[in-house]
Amino acid sequence: RRREGSGCLMANPKTTLYVGGLDEQVTDAVLHAAFVPFGDIKDVNIPLEQTTQKNRGFAFVTFVETDDAAEALDNMHNSELFGRTIRCNYAQPPKIKGGDAGFATAPVWADADAYAAEKEKEEERDDAADESDERRDANVD
Repeated sequence: RRREGSGCLMANPKTTLYVGGLDEQVTDAVLHAAFVPFGDIKDVNIPLEQTTQKNRGFAFVTFVETDDAAEALDNMHNSELFGRTIRCNYAQPPKIKGGDAGFATAPVWADADAYAAEKEKEEERDDAADESDERRDANVD
C-alpha cells in the first residue's frame, strides 16, 4: 500500500488530514472512497462557500488511527483526483484572532477565570496597603 521512496511515514499523533486543490465536483462520498483504502475514516468535512454552497477547494479527512492517517498522507499527497493534483498535510488547529503574532488557539474568554483571580489578588493587596497606611497615619497622630 505504501509508495516506495516517499519516506514520509513517520510517527505523528494527528489523525486529521487537510486535503487541498479539490475540484468543485468532489463530494464527501468521493473523498471517503478515495481515502478509505488507508483505514477506517471517522469523518469527512468539506467546507462550503456560504453564497454559492459549492466546496471551497479543500476538505478535512479524519481517520480513526494515526497510522492510517500517516499512510494516507504518504500515498495521497500530490496524487490526482478528478483531474486535479491534490495536496495533503496534517490539519492545523483552528486559529482565533488575538494572542501571539495576531492569532491564538483559545477564545478570549478562556482566561476569564485566571484574569478574575488575578484582579481579586490585586484588590486584596491594595486593600491591605490602604489599611497599613491608615494604621501608620493613626499612630503618627
